[in-house]
Amino acid sequence: MNVKGNNNVYSSNSYLIMGDWKRIEDVNTLIDVGNDPSILNALQKIPAGVGKNKVDQVVLTHNHSDHTGILAMIRKVFNPRVCAFSPFFEGVDHILKDGEILLCGDSTLEVIHTPGHTEDSISLYNEKEGILFVGDSPIIIRSEGGTYDEDFIKTLKRLCRKNIQAIYFGHGEPILDGAYHLLKESLKNVETSVKPGSLTDSN
Repeated sequence: MNVKGNNNVYSSNSYLIMGDWKRIEDVNTLIDVGNDPSILNALQKIPAGVGKNKVDQVVLTHNHSDHTGILAMIRKVFNPRVCAFSPFFEGVDHILKDGEILLCGDSTLEVIHTPGHTEDSISLYNEKEGILFVGDSPIIIRSEGGTYDEDFIKTLKRLCRKNIQAIYFGHGEPILDGAYHLLKESLKNVETSVKPGSLTDSN
């Protein structure tokens, strides 16, 4: 679920993943903490299950302050394990690796390094439900033109090989219909924009 505060603060979306049955072994996971302190009250009101911590784990999609600003507050209140791709971000307990599998709620998410917005940007993919959390990674390219580096194109090709049915962004509303088609169109627009011979196609 998208957890929202009530302050007029520039902040990212924050997504809380919980198990359907709220079992003790489920890992309640907050994807990005945002920058709005009022989210703490919203989290406290969510029924997490008997004997369960509201937030067992935090996963940061990248290190920008609108996604990480209240991390210290979240740590103080919930004492979660904090995961991020960057080894240089203060307050991180576990450095993520590309391809790593995380237990989130009662499901697993694959960590996908998604450079483009920042070097430490990641996406998180739920294979079972076809859901992708992308933070601010600019994976939807709606027109031709622009400049793209090889790593970004490789990542977009990698995403297009997955059964992605819904995309949840760091800002704005999710794409719940036609997500895979939009990804394929994005890859087509990017490849059309790249001049022949300018990049090595390594798939």
